[in-house]
Parts: sequence; C-alpha cells; structure tokens
Amino acid sequence: MLFLVAALMLLGVVLGTVAHAPLGVTVVLAAIIAVWLGVFALRERHGRRRTSAN
Repeated sequence: MLFLVAALMLLGVVLGTVAHAPLGVTVVLAAIIAVWLGVFALRERHGRRRTSAN
C-alpha cells in the first residue's frame, strides 16, 4: 500500500498539479495520505477478524 502511495506521488510530481507545489508540502501531504491508508488497513483487518470470529 505504501508502494502505491509512493507511485501516485511520483506520478503526481511528473504529470500533475503536485509539480507546482513546494516539495515540503508534497511530502507532508503524502505522509498524511500514507497514515490515513495505514489506519484504514488496520481498521479493515481488525473488523474482519472480529466479524469472522462471531
């Protein structure tokens, strides 16, 4: 999943509007997205374990 975030960030730097934003802003936003996806993955994994056990 983190690979996907890195690939999308790289694609954005090359082709998208991220190229017009400062590098610091891009890195911060990429980190926020990575944390959000990590939390989502953990919640999904935890939710599936709980429902499959019942």
